[in-house]
Amino acid sequence: MTSTDERSQIRVLFVDHTAELGGGEIALLNLVLNLNKSFIYPIVLLFADGPLVDRIRPHAETHVLPLSKTVSRAAKDGLGWRSLLQCKAAFQTGAHIFRVARTARRLRADLIHSNSLKADVIAGLAGRLARIPTIWHVRDRIETDYLPAPVVRVFRWLSRAIPSCVVANSQATLTSLHLSGESSRRARVVHDGCTVLPAREVQRNSGIRIGLIGRISPWKGQHIFVQAAAALHPVYPTARFEIIGAALFSEREYEAHLHELCRALRLEEAVEFAGFIEDVPARIAELDIVVHASTTGEPFGQVIIEAMAGQKPVVATNGGGVPEIVEDGITGMLVPMGDVARMTEALTYLLANPEAAAQMGRNGRARVAAQFTIQKTARSVEAVYREVLRVPEQVESSFATANS
Repeated sequence: MTSTDERSQIRVLFVDHTAELGGGEIALLNLVLNLNKSFIYPIVLLFADGPLVDRIRPHAETHVLPLSKTVSRAAKDGLGWRSLLQCKAAFQTGAHIFRVARTARRLRADLIHSNSLKADVIAGLAGRLARIPTIWHVRDRIETDYLPAPVVRVFRWLSRAIPSCVVANSQATLTSLHLSGESSRRARVVHDGCTVLPAREVQRNSGIRIGLIGRISPWKGQHIFVQAAAALHPVYPTARFEIIGAALFSEREYEAHLHELCRALRLEEAVEFAGFIEDVPARIAELDIVVHASTTGEPFGQVIIEAMAGQKPVVATNGGGVPEIVEDGITGMLVPMGDVARMTEALTYLLANPEAAAQMGRNGRARVAAQFTIQKTARSVEAVYREVLRVPEQVESSFATANS
């Protein structure tokens, strides 16, 4: 590997097991778009083809190294550990680790930055084989309310043994790893960020619009949102409640349950299922209030910062990394997870006090501009790279000068 002070950029190999546009993958795309390219040469390695490939390829050298479907299709709640213990899957995974190590050396990577739990394990072991420092970007809470207990134990142990550094998307995520001693000193919190766009003026003739944005899944709490809508509908009959997002194949039964719940509560006209939306900020601009209703602690809350950046008041459940974003009563309102009555109460307050709601929206936008921009995220990640590779800041400055 060429010394970083002998050439103009640090070559960072980003690794993700999927190319679907999930929250972690969108966060990866946003990070790559905002890195200082005078300092960082990004290379993206994905274990499957998909929408992310076309989105990220114009901005970074991109490669696809297909992973066995046996492993790649294993549900996240098992991380494929049962599959990995099977002889065939174990052999396929081991072979893929060697391929990733060989690819990293061929691409002359100075650093491997893995972006998903499966990629953490595979790319982490590959980095060990290739003798390349590895950063694990952990975007999921490693807790038994989110993952099976055996996976939690194994992943926590591996997080101490494999990576050169752990980057967590919230303090809640970092705390869930139970790091201590030297491993805790090699860990950092870097909140995800978003772009704060100019406020959009939306002309519409319809009444109040309240939306929940996210994948349709039981733990995302769309059923809580629907029940709150039922409580509000008699008082605000013209209000519309939008469920924005789509269900994975395994969660179609839950989606069907939501439709049935709307019919049972006579909300067919009040609740809209909008499906997957490409331009989330544009849809947020059309809403009056954004709701986050997760019944399990969210690792971070990307949609929440996007809503705040769009100057919308938020009602969010008080768990995981969400309290690190929302200041209760200032930028939004926090309610207990799974509590329909408290969610209804918070929404009622915002609807009855439009000026207070508007002020929360303005406060939220200011908070995102100060604390949660994608530019701040990118600079913080670059600081981790410098630390892991022991690159002084003046060397980074020389990279920028050489490329100016």
